[in-house]
Amino acid sequence: MAKNTGKNAVPKRPTRDEFELESLGERLSEAKNENSEVVLTVWGRTEQVRGLITEMDPRTKTIHITRYGQVTKVPFLDIWQVDNPVD
Repeated sequence: MAKNTGKNAVPKRPTRDEFELESLGERLSEAKNENSEVVLTVWGRTEQVRGLITEMDPRTKTIHITRYGQVTKVPFLDIWQVDNPVD
């Protein structure tokens, strides 16, 4: 089977185990319940996503982050890290 190594090849998102995904989900749920701001490191994005979690949509598996009235929808599986803002 030939590998796709052409110019348009997009690196595959690395996989994580169930424990890592469960831990990530718990951190997101906790931040939403406490209405605390988060900083997310997201696969495929150069900048982190920061704001309040306003919705966790189980149907589309997206996390809705709101900051300054703007909503950013991030696929759950693309989230690598959940942190608290430093400033």
